[in-house]
Amino acid sequence: MSTMSVEDWVERLGGPDGPSQYRSYAVYSVGVLSVSEIGLWTLWIVRSDAGAVVPAIVAVLGVMHAGVQLLLWRAALNHYLALAPRPYLLVVVYTALTTAMAALGCALLSSGRIDDSELTAYMVWLLMFYAGPPVLALRLGRGAGLVAAVAVASLAGSVVAGLTGENLGLLIGATVVMVPFMASASLASGWGVRLVEQLAAARETQARLAVAEERLRFGRDLHDVLGRNLAVVALKSELAAQLAQRGRPEAVEHMVEVQRIARDSQREIRSVVRGYRTADLHTELAGARSVLEAAGIDCRIEYGPAGRLPADVQSALGWVVREGTTNVLRHAQGASSCTMALRTAGRTEALLVIENDGASEAPPGAGTGLTGLKERLAGLSGTLSTEHYSGGRFRLTARVPWEDDE
Repeated sequence: MSTMSVEDWVERLGGPDGPSQYRSYAVYSVGVLSVSEIGLWTLWIVRSDAGAVVPAIVAVLGVMHAGVQLLLWRAALNHYLALAPRPYLLVVVYTALTTAMAALGCALLSSGRIDDSELTAYMVWLLMFYAGPPVLALRLGRGAGLVAAVAVASLAGSVVAGLTGENLGLLIGATVVMVPFMASASLASGWGVRLVEQLAAARETQARLAVAEERLRFGRDLHDVLGRNLAVVALKSELAAQLAQRGRPEAVEHMVEVQRIARDSQREIRSVVRGYRTADLHTELAGARSVLEAAGIDCRIEYGPAGRLPADVQSALGWVVREGTTNVLRHAQGASSCTMALRTAGRTEALLVIENDGASEAPPGAGTGLTGLKERLAGLSGTLSTEHYSGGRFRLTARVPWEDDE
């Protein structure tokens, strides 16, 4: 049975764009929660026999409570992710509104407008929905203390208003269970979003470090190969020039030695470069984004299963990324966006789709290097296809067979 790591899950959310998508999902889920609160208040109003005025007041306060809850949850999440300051004002407004609604419920019970069961449902829903955002918005101790204080005050107010017996026990039990549950769920949601963003940031940093390390290694190898040889060439050629000025025949021997060293250097450079002809997929994707954004082209990358592909497949797709980036820069006139999406067709095929706008109508292979790329993919039984769309959009699709061993 295959297992999926958190990193794989982030990839399937859309690579570097996955965290923002997951954050949106979290906010949308809170929006659903706010709609649910409005629905419960609507249900309470329908079942209540408190007349016409009381339901209208509860409806207004309930909608306000749900709206402020949504705003506070979003602001609390942004603070939890270190994107915004603590939303103290929203916490105060939310707490004041919750307290006012709790006081209203107690007043309605003491005046006989509602019965014990109606107040029990009223209080449970109110405290349950209140518990989440303050714990995420404030420091854990302060948030938990504030939620506990509001809950205890609301229970005390219910007792003073005349709530007793089975309904009081039900209210206390539901509060003890649901309030901590909602507070914990809020913290877990925030922690999950932060974890996903930290994983994506770590992956991006890793890719950048890989690019930097590769550049340093390449520069170091070239220095090791050429540094000594160039120093010898400089000394030998200078000595040969001095000997030639004096008419000494030894100058020829020194120039022959310079020629031999130059040829050896060429051979060693070819050997070094040959070792760099294996394209690393993560490095190429990170480099493509950097180059395209430097050219003013918005680049969106979906990594997909990049980390699980075999080395030869990664290398082949890395060359596709390199050639595709070159084509975008050279042939896409006025391009403003580019998408590189790595996907899979079941567990048998890896697909890399590069799509951009502003494409020229130059035929594929006419100075674009795609012919050689097709031959490279054919060595792995892969294919390469190109498509032009209306509006100047161009798509490059590479397909390489791949078998997932998981």
